[in-house]
Order: sequence, then C-alpha cells, then structure tokens
Amino acid sequence: MFAIVQDNQVAQYVPDGSSFTWDGVQYPPQWTAQATPEEMAAIGMLPVVYGTYPNDQFYWVSTDAPIITATEVTINYTATPKDITVLKPQMVNQVNQTAYTILLPSDWMVVKAVETAGTVPADWNTWRQTIRTQAADAAGIINACTTVDQLAALPSVPWTPDPDQAALLAAQEAAALAAQESTTSTTGV
Repeated sequence: MFAIVQDNQVAQYVPDGSSFTWDGVQYPPQWTAQATPEEMAAIGMLPVVYGTYPNDQFYWVSTDAPIITATEVTINYTATPKDITVLKPQMVNQVNQTAYTILLPSDWMVVKAVETAGTVPADWNTWRQTIRTQAADAAGIINACTTVDQLAALPSVPWTPDPDQAALLAAQEAAALAAQESTTSTTGV
C-alpha cells in the first residue's frame, strides 16, 4: 500500500498493483512496482506501514490518524478492551462447544454400551474423560482471568487426540524416526 501525500496530508491511498489516477495522469497497475524512488517522490508517494492490528475478539479497534514522515506513512491502531464480563462466558461457551464437537463422533460408543449393557473401551472412556477435564480446566483458567489482556494471552487448549488418532500419530512418528535412523546409518553421520 502506498499513499500520496500533499501538504502533509494523505491525499490518496494506492493499493499495491492497482492502477490509479493522480493529478490528471492515469498510472498503470505495475507502476508502483517499477517506479524509481525519485518518480514516486515526484508525485509525493510514500509506502504505508501498518502497526500490529489488535485482536478484535478482545478489543474494540479504531484506526489512528496516519503519521507522516519523510520516508513513510504509518498507520497504528487503538485497542479498547471489551467487557470482560461478556468475554469470559463467551470463551467458556466456545471451549465447551469445542469439547462437545470433539466428543460427538464417539458418542455412539456410549449409546451402544448403554443399549446393549456393554462397555465403552477403556482407552476411549479415559480419553473422553480427559476431554471433559481439559474443558473444565480451560473454563477455570478463563474464569480466573481478571483483565482482558490476560484473556487475550491465553493459549489455545491443546486437546488430546482420540485413541485412533494417537495410535496413528505414534505410528507416523515411529516411521519418521526409523527413516531418520536409516538415513543417518547410511550416511555415516
């Protein structure tokens, strides 16, 4: 993105690779990529540099007035924290919804066990409880936060893979390790 500055004000923004008209002259889409710094300076064109955009899940974001220097136009943002009493229940609901979605494909095992007086395989039963525990732990961590900044800094829940996924991942890791050992032994490293 570029800006054409006139009288220390941004007169026009020009997206990279787009044609534009300035001062009665039509410029082709590739002009910003091919123009020399002198050609850009001749029409008052400067690159636009953007600051870090705050996470709008947690903050109301507004764009500050551009800061114009001799070499660039900088666009920064102001982040105003949203209401934590609204955010926390939303985040807990999202964690619970994710846990529900993760458990849903294996619910048939529980239904079958109840209907046939059977049992859910132990590894699956343990995994299902692990997912519920992870959701409860995440909800506790969310509810313990006292600022929006703390909420925004929380990492994603590292959900435990189900027994089938865990077995597949273990097999893939074993194969990768075997391939690495094979390569190491043949190269003598």
